[in-house]
Amino acid sequence: MTQEKWEQRWHPLRQEWVIIAGHRQDRPWSGETLAAEDEQLPQHVDNCYLCPGNTRVSGEVNPDFAGVHVFDNDHPCVGPLAPENLASAPGVYDNAPATGLARVICYGPEHHLRLSRLPLPRVVELLQTWQQQYAELGARDEIDHVLIFENNGDAVGVSNPHPHGQIYATNFIFKTTETEVAASEAHRQATGRGLFEDMIASEREDGRRILDEADTALSFVPYCARYAYEVFVAPKQRHASIADLSTTEIDDLAVVLRSLLARYDNLWQMSFPYVMALHNAPTDGADYSAHHFYISLHPPLRKPNLLKYLAGPELGGGNFIADTWPEAKAAELRACPTTHYVEDLSAKD
Repeated sequence: MTQEKWEQRWHPLRQEWVIIAGHRQDRPWSGETLAAEDEQLPQHVDNCYLCPGNTRVSGEVNPDFAGVHVFDNDHPCVGPLAPENLASAPGVYDNAPATGLARVICYGPEHHLRLSRLPLPRVVELLQTWQQQYAELGARDEIDHVLIFENNGDAVGVSNPHPHGQIYATNFIFKTTETEVAASEAHRQATGRGLFEDMIASEREDGRRILDEADTALSFVPYCARYAYEVFVAPKQRHASIADLSTTEIDDLAVVLRSLLARYDNLWQMSFPYVMALHNAPTDGADYSAHHFYISLHPPLRKPNLLKYLAGPELGGGNFIADTWPEAKAAELRACPTTHYVEDLSAKD
């Protein structure tokens, strides 16, 4: 797209405006650039805390797991033993214990196989693990929210390259989820319809930003994308959480997610960094039937070696400026094959 114009697009889930300034993508740049990440990792690393059979910093020894493996985080951000007797907060401020549980999900024993290259049955197993963990942790009286996410790649500050995600099960609800469930309920009250379902309908009617579609799931670059290659992956039918998805929906979601991650890596033939988050309803017992579970992926790169930096408008003003047109980025991803380039090269050899 070549529009030399400035446009605001409303983000209905986040209840905020996104400024689209696609002409800024090719502006002169003399700042920091990034080198492509090295894909040549071994299958097992002796000093990796997440590889099977190795000792972690806690002294615990990892079992010789063959598939997805979950354990309590050795460096949790919240904990069940958070101190109750906190010093009073000064003046208008407030504080409270940050209780909960933090867990790590290893995607498999292979140190070198990122999620984008896992075989489909393993991706299905991972989604089933997400279901189980959300249901188990969310059923605890002291847990009000279960946030499942993955930080993938050096560009987003991942602490260990072994493919893994994390779970924060907390006694509070994260702000983005609070905003989204409130927006979804307000939309249902006003229209009688689901907000995310209306977003899906709008995306399918337009068609330009749809990436992959199965019988019960799809992926798309949202009209209001804040990052260049931001994508939503979702079941077509509304469910408050991943735990409510049927076997067929899990299978379709795995296919669509795997296809997207292959497109990401194939775009520049490199391991594509991203932050992935599962948008599940809170688990505090309130009615969240208006909420639509989905997965969001936020890649920080806008070019192969350039980050999307959060600066004055984002951190100071609170609104994103997108340096690219969502339609153009969707077209780039749609042009990428869904067979991973590493697998394709191996097949040719």
